[in-house]
Order: sequence, then structure tokens, then C-alpha cells
Amino acid sequence: MCIGQSEVVARRRHHFLDAIAMRGNDAVCVLAAAPVFTRNGDVEHDWRQDSDFYYVTGFVEPASVVVFDVGASRKTTMFVRPSDPEREIWYGRRWGVDGVKAHFGADEAFPIDNLASELPKLFENKKRLYYRLGVSRAMDDDVLQAIDQTRARARRGIGWPVEIIDPGTILHEMRLIKGADDLEAMKHAASITAEAHIRAMARAKAGMYEYEVEALLLETFRAHGSERPAYGSIVGSGANATILHYRSNNKKMNDGELLLIDAGCEYDYFASDVTRTFPISGTFSKEQQAIYELVLEAQQAAIPKARKGSTLEQVHNACVDVITRGLVKLGLLEGEVEELIANEAYKPFYMHKSSHWLGMDVHDVGTYYEGGKARLLEPGMVLTVEPGIYISASNDKVAPNWRGIGVRIEDNLVVTSGEPTNLTQAIPKTVEDLRRALAGY
Repeated sequence: MCIGQSEVVARRRHHFLDAIAMRGNDAVCVLAAAPVFTRNGDVEHDWRQDSDFYYVTGFVEPASVVVFDVGASRKTTMFVRPSDPEREIWYGRRWGVDGVKAHFGADEAFPIDNLASELPKLFENKKRLYYRLGVSRAMDDDVLQAIDQTRARARRGIGWPVEIIDPGTILHEMRLIKGADDLEAMKHAASITAEAHIRAMARAKAGMYEYEVEALLLETFRAHGSERPAYGSIVGSGANATILHYRSNNKKMNDGELLLIDAGCEYDYFASDVTRTFPISGTFSKEQQAIYELVLEAQQAAIPKARKGSTLEQVHNACVDVITRGLVKLGLLEGEVEELIANEAYKPFYMHKSSHWLGMDVHDVGTYYEGGKARLLEPGMVLTVEPGIYISASNDKVAPNWRGIGVRIEDNLVVTSGEPTNLTQAIPKTVEDLRRALAGY
């Protein structure tokens, strides 16, 4: 990760402001850094910069606000924590007012405490304000008060913002279509995640606890330069694999169980999101392998649908079709396939969608529908394909030998003008490849 505003960030900012200007250059945009939350005493919860804020500033400090004037001047004003040698002894270096002007593209900068006095001046004679209401009540109050103060100067001939527009209408669409630099970061995140999963496959054994496997994942992420996991890792063995968002990771793993690992790292603020499921003992039972191969078949049918002009609904429908037919063949569902699909009879076994956007956030921004219809996939979009089958240990509608089996397989796909690119293809998932990985070769 670079120090200061990179050329990539500068380009993003330029394109973002160009897009706003196309709607009218009598506009101003305000973005705020992520807030800090106190855990207890002098201890804070882990902090990560707001993705939108980082995307166009590259600045990684809390208590910061950036204001873009979208007029002819294209002026960037930043409000940041001032340099404070005494505080920096305790909490580390701050860039300060001079630092953001020298390194982060700010034309002007002020201490964050000056926000209330300076913001009304920046709103003068601006018709449109691009700001996302509802994220921070405190920031909302600052912005609305600044509008009110600007409006109070109307008798002097000063205009004020009369429209508030969510900048996500532009910024999130930009983030949805990844550029070459974005994809390079995602490839790097995927390669680190691949190593972590492969290492976990080789090391996971009966008698270990789920948290020991989680520790292997986190160690691998950090050892290769990942700043953090992209989300809380799911390491579920046995019946825990049937809990979609299982997070306790504290069960002792037993011989004969499956282990489902849903884990991915973040690199330069871009995420990976991968799930693999494998037998802890190295060998599937008959029922486990039947479910596993059915999920894999569903994924293999769906991945080619992740292409230009298709939709996430088509990707999902491919999964549903294969899974429903397979469940009928295995005797876990009864009836005509088309009717079972229409009635969503598969949902007790497969209750989630197959895909979501992936990018700076693991469930990334960008609309899923346009005009009430599923939007068409475009080159540069990145999505997951993650079918699964989950048979609860308490499901008394199936024979006991099927109960407690949970399988999900998830990869990260880049939409191109042709076949999709699978960023996580290197992670074993066929039965034979899993056997080799579990044996450590």
C-alpha cells in the first residue's frame, strides 16, 4: 500500500468529480471518514477507513472530512486531526494539516474542529450537495446546520444547496466496475486467501478446535501483507457447517465430520471471499460425497453464466435447477422438478442466493436491479458464486444418515467480454484435488 495519495486514487477522484460535473458543476460533495467506537476505557474497537472515503482520498485516519468543490476550481478541502506531538507519542503519527496538503491532494486544509465554521463557506452558491444522509447522525447535524447557516445569508445574494443527492449514485457505480488496479489488488487478496485455505486443508485434523484452524488462516493473511480479514471467518465443523453465519469457532473437530471454512483476506482495501468444505478425516462418507458433488455440480453449471449480458438471477437459477434435480435424485425431495422449483421446495436445503458483488466491501456496493429488473452483468464486475446445501441436524424429514451435513463452495469471478475469470480457481475443490490437499501435497 502506498503512502499518500497514489496515481490510482487521483484518477478515481478525477473521474468521480467529472461524473458529478456532468450533472451540473454548481455542486459540492462531502465525504466523512469512518467513526471510531470505544470498546472500554482507553481501548477502541478495531478501526477501518470508510470505503468511499478511502476510494477517493487514500487517507487512513479517523475524524476526517473531505469537501470537493465541483466548480471550475475543482478545489479539495480536507478537515483532519492537527499534528499533536504529545498525542502522537501515544497513538502514532498524524499527517496533520500540512501533511494532507503535501501528500493527499488537498488544496486547503483545516483542523477538524474548524468544520462547523468553515463548512457554510464551502456551501455558498452551490445548488447541489452530494452527501449521504443517515450514516452518522452527528455528521448529518453538522451538514444540515451548515446548510441552514448558508441559507441565512440569502439576503446578501448568496445561494445555498437546495438539493441533497447521495454520492453513492455515482461513486458506488464506479466501485462496481473494477479497473485494472482494483483487479490487481483483488488478485493479490485471492492469492493470499488461496494459500491460507490450502494450508488449513493440510493442517486441519480431528482433535483440533475450530479456532486453531481460524488462527492458521489469520496468521497466513497477516504474514503475506493483508491488513485484516475481509470479514469474520466461519470455521464450522459437523452440524456447525449448516449454520450459515456461524462465528463461535470453538468446537472440537471430530473424525468423520465435514469442515466448512468461509474466509477471505483484504489487501489494499479490496476483499476476497472464499468457501471450501472438506472431510476432516480426508475421506467423505457416501452421503457427504453425494451432497458435496451435487453442490460442486451446481457451481460448475453456474460459473459460465457469470458473463457479459447475463444476470445474477440466471446464475442463481442455474444453481437452483441442479440442486433441486439432485435432491430429487437422492430422495431428499419428491415431486416434479419444475413444480418444486416454482414452489421453492428446495429452500429448506438451499435458502440463500448464489451471488453478491465483491470489491472493497465483502458485500460490495452497486445496485442489483435496474428498472425493477435484474441488471445485466458488465465486464469489470466481480461477484461470488456460492451454492450450498445445508441439512440441519434436527431435520426429521430426512433419514438420520443425511442429517448434519453442510456444504458450500464459493469462488470469486470477474466478468469479462468472454469467459469469466476465476480469481480463486487455485484453491482445490474437486474430490480428488481435495484428497491431495488434505494429504499435504
